[in-house]
Amino acid sequence: MAEPNDIIHQPLRLKIMAALYAEREIGPLEFSQLKAIAQATDGNLGSHLATLEKAGFVEILKDHVGKRPRTRAALTSAGRQAFRRHVDYLRELVEGVGEA
Repeated sequence: MAEPNDIIHQPLRLKIMAALYAEREIGPLEFSQLKAIAQATDGNLGSHLATLEKAGFVEILKDHVGKRPRTRAALTSAGRQAFRRHVDYLRELVEGVGEA
């Protein structure tokens, strides 16, 4: 059986990872988009993104659009792999419930 990822398993981080994974072909998500998707406060989202970045799962990109600062987030290769493994764990957990 696949193993859970304790970093990703936290509900808000799971939402963040799912959103970034779903949009991986489009590119990095802006902080404001991620905040709306995850329904998080600025501070809470920033804290969880920092945890994911420290784990090597997310890359934080900072630049400017005109004079406005912009923060975006994208999954790293390690983040994509970790998310897929965690989803496999959840899938096995759900599908295995009725088999016992």
